[in-house]
Amino acid sequence: MYNMGEPRIKIVAMPKDTNPAGNIFGGWIMSQIDIAGSLAARDLNVGRVVTVAVNSMEFREAVKVGDVLSCYAKIIKVGTSSITTQVEVNAERSIEGAHRCLHVTSAVITYVNVTPEGKKTPIPYTENELLALGIERKQ
Repeated sequence: MYNMGEPRIKIVAMPKDTNPAGNIFGGWIMSQIDIAGSLAARDLNVGRVVTVAVNSMEFREAVKVGDVLSCYAKIIKVGTSSITTQVEVNAERSIEGAHRCLHVTSAVITYVNVTPEGKKTPIPYTENELLALGIERKQ
C-alpha cells in the first residue's frame, strides 16, 4: 500500500449533501478535499494559503448517505510560493452489517502562500530543509 498521507478529515455524508441522483454531490466532496489539502499545506507553517489549481481529480466510486468519508493528504511538491498536495479519499460503508472501505477519489491541488493582505509571498524553506522533510522542490 502506498503512503496516502496524514489523516486530515473524517466526516459523515448526510442527506442534505445529495445530488438529484441521490448520491453525495461531487462539489461537497471537492470542498472536503480542498480543506484536507489546505490542512496539509499548513504543515509548513507558512501562514495563509489559497487554492489556485485543482491539477487533477478522479472520482472512482459514488459516495452514499451515511458513508464515513476519510480524507488523507500530504505535500508532494513545493515551489517558490506554491505548495502542491495530494489528497486521497476513502469511504467506509456499512452494507448489511458488514463494513467495507472504498477508495472513492484522488486529487492533486496547488495552493499559493499569501500575506494577510492576499499578496503572493515566497515559502521560507531552503531545498535542503524541504528534502529533510521528504518534500520535493518544484522547478
